[in-house]
Amino acid sequence: MAVGVFDLFSIGIGPSSSHTVGPMRAAAVFAEELKGSGALDRVASLRVDLYGSLAATGQGHGTMTAILLGLEGFHPEKILPDEVEERLAAIAESGKLQLAGSVQLPYGVQDMVLRPLTILPRHTNGMTFTVSDAAGEVLHRATFFSVGGGFIVREGEEDAALKELDESKKELPLPFRTAAELLGRCQSKGLSIGEIMFVNERDSRSEEEIRAGLLHIYSVMEGCVETSLKREGLLPGGLKVRRRAPDWHERLLKESRDHDPGYRDPKYWQEWVNLIALAVNEENASGGRVVTAPTNGAAGIIPAVLYYALHFAPGMDVATQQDRDDVVVKFLLTAAAVGVLYKEQASISGAEVGCQGEVGSASSMAAAGLAEVMGGTPQQVENAAEIAMEHNLGLTCDPIGGLVQIPCIERNAIAAAKAINAAKMALWGDGTHRVSLDEVIVTMRETGKDMSSKYKETAMGGLAVNVVEC
Repeated sequence: MAVGVFDLFSIGIGPSSSHTVGPMRAAAVFAEELKGSGALDRVASLRVDLYGSLAATGQGHGTMTAILLGLEGFHPEKILPDEVEERLAAIAESGKLQLAGSVQLPYGVQDMVLRPLTILPRHTNGMTFTVSDAAGEVLHRATFFSVGGGFIVREGEEDAALKELDESKKELPLPFRTAAELLGRCQSKGLSIGEIMFVNERDSRSEEEIRAGLLHIYSVMEGCVETSLKREGLLPGGLKVRRRAPDWHERLLKESRDHDPGYRDPKYWQEWVNLIALAVNEENASGGRVVTAPTNGAAGIIPAVLYYALHFAPGMDVATQQDRDDVVVKFLLTAAAVGVLYKEQASISGAEVGCQGEVGSASSMAAAGLAEVMGGTPQQVENAAEIAMEHNLGLTCDPIGGLVQIPCIERNAIAAAKAINAAKMALWGDGTHRVSLDEVIVTMRETGKDMSSKYKETAMGGLAVNVVEC
């Protein structure tokens, strides 16, 4: 199936799309297969092997607990934070897992086999699930790879998945794989980048479903911010990182005390953008409900830039709810079109290409979305996306303690500002530029291949080893 807007923007739980959402999704798929095979009642033992980056930083990313929830049958887009806490507490207290929601097995985090130095050929985020009967005979085994953004690929089905993807793209009304093809579609059809994406989405959903789905996605982003602003104290995990968003919000509201509650002083636009990005990623670090955009580690960038579009962007008319909704839909469709380019030509996985694939892609997507809603031509929108990624090239993924906190949270705020600046720079030009978005995407991919594994979500280099954790 071709990558669509609701693949790139999906609802899940923190702190990581590749290390939390993907593993939970893979475990849930395995549990469903087992249940459907008719062999569930014969299961006597379970084994989970984690490889590469999943094993190296899984503890800080909530990988193991996410897998337990997936094995019980929970899916990341449906489970609520309260359910997460309830089930994990029950498993920890009883020492038993409800496999596929029905078979009770003595199993927990400590029973998983970690292989951080073993990298499977397809991807560094590998995991194998095996269940056996009382005699030790294997009943079912499957290996999955979490390839970024919550996407999973099953071992042995990579070629088939690619073939299916190619076939589904051929069936789209206006297929594209590169920015050059996308701009060609815009020119030949007289449509914007967001409109091209919308035409393709309409191939599988109605206009009403697309619009309602995107507005729901943004409502979850807003809800994530609201929840985060109510939390106080330190983030979980042991780094003793203080939540800043609630205090910053209170301070910003004081700046608006002489105005109506909805007033946003334009001179504080940067502080508001920072606030939204920090709030989302503090909630993500807490394991809360977030929207992968296109990953959890980069989840704050698009909401922050979209907030800027709705409240501060010059020349924007969002006087009515209809106007506001139109901006949200257009922004997300355009951002998703650019996200497709990264997913098609490179990677959005920090464990595969470093943080340039997560924060860099999100910044590029956000810059494109902002440029479009501010009236940019397709060429200006493509330029905005290119500028944002060009200045995120080589960005490493070196989270301290394997937690999605330092430098991840602040990095979202910085990247949001880059996206806004990139859009403004592009809009002051006429769309012509020396470096194309395709060239930058290929460069990002090649840079990721050349990057040492120490700097690709292994916690073996950079800040992860040079900063004392306690």
